[in-house]
Amino acid sequence: MKSTVQNSTISDCILLYIRVIKVYNLVMVNDVLYEPFQLVLKELLDECPRGEHMHSFFELVYIVQGSGIQHINNNTFTYKAGHLFLLTPDDLHSLDFEEPTQLFFIRFNNYYLNGAYQQELLQRIEIILKNASHEPGCVLKNEDDKIMIHPLMNAIIKEHTKRGLYHKELLSQYINTLLVIVARNIMMSLPEKINDQSDQTVVRILQYVQANIYDPEKLKGLHISNKFGISETYLGRFFRKHTNETLQQYQTNYKLKLIENRLLNTDMRINEIAAEFGFTDKSHFNNMFKKNRGVNPTEYRKMFKGFEYVT
Repeated sequence: MKSTVQNSTISDCILLYIRVIKVYNLVMVNDVLYEPFQLVLKELLDECPRGEHMHSFFELVYIVQGSGIQHINNNTFTYKAGHLFLLTPDDLHSLDFEEPTQLFFIRFNNYYLNGAYQQELLQRIEIILKNASHEPGCVLKNEDDKIMIHPLMNAIIKEHTKRGLYHKELLSQYINTLLVIVARNIMMSLPEKINDQSDQTVVRILQYVQANIYDPEKLKGLHISNKFGISETYLGRFFRKHTNETLQQYQTNYKLKLIENRLLNTDMRINEIAAEFGFTDKSHFNNMFKKNRGVNPTEYRKMFKGFEYVT
């Protein structure tokens, strides 16, 4: 399908939802989103009104103003204005404000992602969004995209609050662009060879590895081959063909990324981190980390602790 047709289709899809439902009011009971899509601007807040919580929908959270600490799934991240978070269903999260903070939420649920009018491009975005790792931090990895997002989010907020002529049509185009940018940045955390045209089985395997990275038993080749109906002897070749790295290399690299975050953004003890990732002893954990990073976890923490860590 040509790009112009895809853009038209996804725009029509979003516009249809926006026209059919009243998307601009927060209607949420027990953290369930009853409308497919909603925009919510929270005025400047001195403290977060809620402790840790989770919900059943996807949520993009843009920091309009302020700074503080994001907590998600027992991890932390120092946020500031301009950061964009992606929260997936069942992520346990909260914010601690260090200074007054203004937030803008873009919320969408599975009904929106799986709607009857969904077309090829948005279906791909759904898979990418569901592949988002449950890590803290800004979802934007590309520096050019970080620059692009600021005026785009300002435009979305302006249209949401001012509701000028054709504001619904403009919002559909803006949000279309935002979702594609987010999808591109999520893909940057996947192996270089993976893109939105990749075999969806390998994308699902990557999603599965990320979701079960703390459970060594579920990461074994035999378990994964049974899960996805691929013979264990072919699994390795299949994965390398589509990712340019072995399944073990991907698991190790992804695990190291999470471990680095624990070392730099939490006060967890080394043995606690080792146990979380299924290492039988601290020595094995230290050897694995040093082999891949050149220093042991304690040395790594001393070298980099105190600097802002961007995942």
